[in-house]
Amino acid sequence: MSGFMRVFSAGYRIFFLMAGLFAVFTMLVWEGWLAVHAAGGMVNDMPFGMAPHYWHAHELVFGYGSAALAGFLMTAAPNWVGGKGAGQAFFAFAAALWVLGRIVVWWSGALSPTVVAFADLVFLPVLAIRILMLLLQRPKPQQMIFLVVIAVFWVANLRVHLEWMDVTDDGVAEGLRAGLLTLSALIMVLGGRVTPAFTRNAMMKAGQQTSLPRDLKPAAAVAIAFALGLPVLTLFGFDGPVFGAIAICAGVAGLVRLSLWRGGWTLGQPILWALHLGYAVNAFGLIALGCAVLDVGSEVAALHLLGIGAVGGMTVAVMSRAALGHSGKALVAPWPIAMAYGMIPVAALSRFAASLWPEFYYPGVLVAGALWIVAFTFFVIELWPVFTGPKANPAG
Repeated sequence: MSGFMRVFSAGYRIFFLMAGLFAVFTMLVWEGWLAVHAAGGMVNDMPFGMAPHYWHAHELVFGYGSAALAGFLMTAAPNWVGGKGAGQAFFAFAAALWVLGRIVVWWSGALSPTVVAFADLVFLPVLAIRILMLLLQRPKPQQMIFLVVIAVFWVANLRVHLEWMDVTDDGVAEGLRAGLLTLSALIMVLGGRVTPAFTRNAMMKAGQQTSLPRDLKPAAAVAIAFALGLPVLTLFGFDGPVFGAIAICAGVAGLVRLSLWRGGWTLGQPILWALHLGYAVNAFGLIALGCAVLDVGSEVAALHLLGIGAVGGMTVAVMSRAALGHSGKALVAPWPIAMAYGMIPVAALSRFAASLWPEFYYPGVLVAGALWIVAFTFFVIELWPVFTGPKANPAG
C-alpha cells in the first residue's frame, strides 16, 4: 500500500495530519496579514467574504477543531465498542467533505453564503452518523454524550453562518464563542478521562502501586456539567454574573480534579505532562473568562488562552500520543514533539499578554503565531512517517 493510500486507512492518520497542516496554513495567513498591518501597510483584498479576524477564528475553531475531533472519535469509538473502524472509502469521503468546507470558506467572497454554509456544515453530520452507527453496537450514556457535544458544536457553527447569510444579526460572535467553549468542555470530559488514566497506567508500569491518581467525583461532576453548560448558555444568549460564576466554578473544579492526578510524577515524561498542562490551561482559561465576564480582565485574552493553550495544547498532546500508540510506536514523545508541547502554552501566554497590554499587541500576537507555526510544523514533520508509514511491529 502506498503512503498516500495508507493515510486513509485510519482516522488518526488522515484527520490528525490535516489538522496539523491546516493549523500551520491558517496561522501563516493570519501572521502575514497582521505583519503587513504592523508595518503600517494595508491588505484590502482577501478571497474570503468575512472580516479577516473572523476567518481566522472560524477556521481554527471549526476547521482545525473539527478535524482534531474527527480524528480522535473515529479512532476511539471502534475501541469503545470493540467494533471495526471505517474503511478507506469512508475516510476519503469524509476528508473530502472537510476539505470542501475549508475551500468554500476561503473563497466565500465569490460564493453564495448559502452554498458556503451548506458545504461547511455537511461534514459534522456525516461524522456523527458514522459514530452513532458504531456506538449503537454497544450503547453507553458516557459515550453517547459525544453525539450531543457534536450537535452543540454544529449548531454553534450554524449560528455563525446564519449571520453571514443575513438571516440573523448577532450570530458570529456568539457562535464562535460557543464553538470554542464546546471544545473546552470536551477537554473537561476527555481530558478528565485520559489524563489520570494514562498517568495511573504509567505509574503502575513503573512499579508504583500506591498514591495513584484519583478523581474526586463531586469535582468531576461540577467541572463537566458546568463546562458543558457554557456553550449552551452562550447559544441561548445568557451572559453576565451567572455565566461568569459558572465558568469560574467549572475552572476551579477542574483544578481540584487536576491536583489529585499526580502531575509532579510526570515531569520527566513529556507525553504525560503535556496532558496535565493542557487540562490546567483549560481550567485557568475558564476562570479567566468568568472573571472577564465579571469585568475583571480581558475576555479576548481569556478566549485566546482557551483557544491556543487549552485546545491547541491538549489536541497536540492527544493527537501525538494517539498517533504513536495506534501506529505501534513507543509512547515516548520525540524531542520536536516535546518542544511543541512547551511552545504552545508560551504562545498562549504571549497572546494573553497582547490583549492585556495594547502597546504589546503586535509583538505579542506575532510571537504567539510564530510559536504556533513552529510547534505544528514540528508536529507534522516528526509524525509524517507515522501518518503515512506502515504500522510498526510491536515485537520489533
